[in-house]
Amino acid sequence: MTMMKAVNTLRIKKGRTEEVIARFKTAKSVHTFDGFVLMEVLKKENTEEHDELQICTTWEDQSYFDAWRESRASEKAHAANKEDQQEPEDNPILGSELSMFKVCVQHHPAR
Repeated sequence: MTMMKAVNTLRIKKGRTEEVIARFKTAKSVHTFDGFVLMEVLKKENTEEHDELQICTTWEDQSYFDAWRESRASEKAHAANKEDQQEPEDNPILGSELSMFKVCVQHHPAR
């Protein structure tokens, strides 16, 4: 097994980053999935046209991440039927890009 990290880079309308960060402050279901190791929300400093966040999740291996994504796709399909979705023009997120990385080296604090 090789650990992997999924990084979803979100481009956000200037000044609305805190609103998006707030969505991640309370752990939702991802932390309950088998193989989930860690989630981090990183805010990029000194951006000009738009703000940027990276939502990073670390998994024991690719198969666990794939299982989580499948469950998310199913969940989103059911949510599409709900009327309480945010209007697209009011959505602070301009776009996103998902990148996946194999964790090759990790160092932990010496004990």
